[in-house]
Amino acid sequence: MLYLKTIELLDKLEGELKLQLLWSSEKPSQEAMNDNSPFSCEAMSFENWVQFIFIPKMKDLIDRSQSLPTNIAIAPMAHHVWSSKQNLHTLIFIFDNLDTLLSEQR
Repeated sequence: MLYLKTIELLDKLEGELKLQLLWSSEKPSQEAMNDNSPFSCEAMSFENWVQFIFIPKMKDLIDRSQSLPTNIAIAPMAHHVWSSKQNLHTLIFIFDNLDTLLSEQR
């Protein structure tokens, strides 16, 4: 059930990024993809990190039936980056829900 709910939120996240024209057709450079700063913020935008690192890693964990992260806190970064843009509040809401879902006791 956790996998199903997580996939649903990841799909909503992808759809909303596309709706808001934040979905990129170009992958960041390999150097950017290897950036170790939190959310790769020194090498790419937050939405690129979500698209090219977060969503694929989460889907890979689900595909391989691996444990999903617990006690995650991505929503604070979403709030930091997007809170001043009213049209992006749905993205923040999705991350709020994802953080809550994955941080619940299992």
